[in-house]
Amino acid sequence: MIDKNILVGIICLIIGYFLGSLPSGFLAGKWLLNIDLREIGSGSTGATNVLRHIGKKAAVVVFLVDVFKGMIAVLIVKSFQLDSGWEISAGLFSLAGHIWPVWLNWRGGKAVATGLGLFLGLSWPVALASLGIFLACLGLTKIVSLASICASISLPILMFLSFSKDNISYTYLLVALISMVLVIWRHRTNIQRLIKGNEPKIGESR
Repeated sequence: MIDKNILVGIICLIIGYFLGSLPSGFLAGKWLLNIDLREIGSGSTGATNVLRHIGKKAAVVVFLVDVFKGMIAVLIVKSFQLDSGWEISAGLFSLAGHIWPVWLNWRGGKAVATGLGLFLGLSWPVALASLGIFLACLGLTKIVSLASICASISLPILMFLSFSKDNISYTYLLVALISMVLVIWRHRTNIQRLIKGNEPKIGESR
């Protein structure tokens, strides 16, 4: 017999993946302009590509939906009072669903908004601090990818600083490191353009 908590945990992981795989940006493109975002601009289905090719209102809606995907995946696990390992796993599954959605031949977004949702569910002070760094960097540079990379790098640092010496959650620190690596990896082409000096700013097309 499978332990009840394990069975519930596995179901939560599956729910987390399918929540993350909800293709909000792709659907916005299809519904509003009948375009496939995977074939336009950066090829991402995330809010930034929506902003560039559909508009601000659609981008805000897509961003919020993507945030809630990660947060709800974690909160579902918390509602069943499972341990933090299941919370983190469900959040990572939602990230995986966002990056590799089964509905779109495994081509999705770059996990920034969904990652924010994940950390809002796990540790909202860390998530808000990271969002603050994102907004500050965006305000200074007007480059979304650079702001996203800076915010992701700040995650494990902020997570570590949020713990007292006697209360360090190494699992939370690990998920912050994994999230950082995923975001940076998904922005590898952006990093190449940043190095070359031709990464577009907000308002510029690609």
